[in-house]
Amino acid sequence: MSVGAISQNFKAQLLDLPNKRSSHTQPIPRGGGLGFIIAFFLMIPVNQSIGETFATASLWVWLSLLPLIVIGFIDDWKTLPAGIRYIGQISVGALIVIQCGPFLQPWLNQLGALGWWIEIATTIIGLTALINFYNFMDGMDGLVAGVSAIQLGFMAVWSQEPVLWLLVSALVGFLYWNWSPAKIFMGDVGSTFLGAVMAIALLNQTGSVEQSWAALAITLPITGDAIYTLFCRAIRGENIFKAHRSHIYQRLHQAGWSHGRVAAVYVGATVGLALLIYGYGGWGAWSSLIGVAIAILVAERYLSTRQQPLSHSND
Repeated sequence: MSVGAISQNFKAQLLDLPNKRSSHTQPIPRGGGLGFIIAFFLMIPVNQSIGETFATASLWVWLSLLPLIVIGFIDDWKTLPAGIRYIGQISVGALIVIQCGPFLQPWLNQLGALGWWIEIATTIIGLTALINFYNFMDGMDGLVAGVSAIQLGFMAVWSQEPVLWLLVSALVGFLYWNWSPAKIFMGDVGSTFLGAVMAIALLNQTGSVEQSWAALAITLPITGDAIYTLFCRAIRGENIFKAHRSHIYQRLHQAGWSHGRVAAVYVGATVGLALLIYGYGGWGAWSSLIGVAIAILVAERYLSTRQQPLSHSND
């Protein structure tokens, strides 16, 4: 099933109508993420059949994503309550951690069994946060798809997880439809899936603790904007669980930047971070963190000169 077929067959049922928070002005089909998800799953057995061992992660790890895919698709079709979505994310997070194990936090070892349970709990919470951050950032043509393609390509090399190249190739094909002006959106089914796959890639690393933590920096173009925005909204006393338009990428668009320009900046930043981390390891990761922090400050300074008020409108 191609992205084009999804656009033709589901556009009446999965139509994204512009609202106060939207960055687009015309109705556009969503749920296109199902196209690259299906392409990814179909390519795994095809490549294995010709002798390529691409299934780095257990088949059960990929199957554990099915509830998340179903919930995301239903949410794109008929909006689900936030509670149901989060229960689904917690459940999928638990399944992934059972298969992959928790993210390495050796300083907790001295706590014994309690430290082990804390490690599991923080990993599941972090995994669901990553899923939601990718979802939050999917509001600009080509941004999440482009950034994710670079991130997953980096993880394929960094962690020797060649299965991720299959998803990268599917995302490149999807970008034909999703780059500005977008003909289709990936929807929640696509963005939450990408967040979960990024979490799996981070958990499946086989290197040292330092390498595992250094790899986290590749998520900063997504997590940096999302965490900074949540922090600012909390400081202002806003309800961080309500929809808004105060992410930096949204404010850049409000300041007159095109979809393509915003997405290109985030994709370019991701390429830069990938080169830093790959070339310098832990030092590259710290440099990436500092660089992203500086970039956020520069963006805030720029946006203040544009006199663009923050938009807090909700549906």
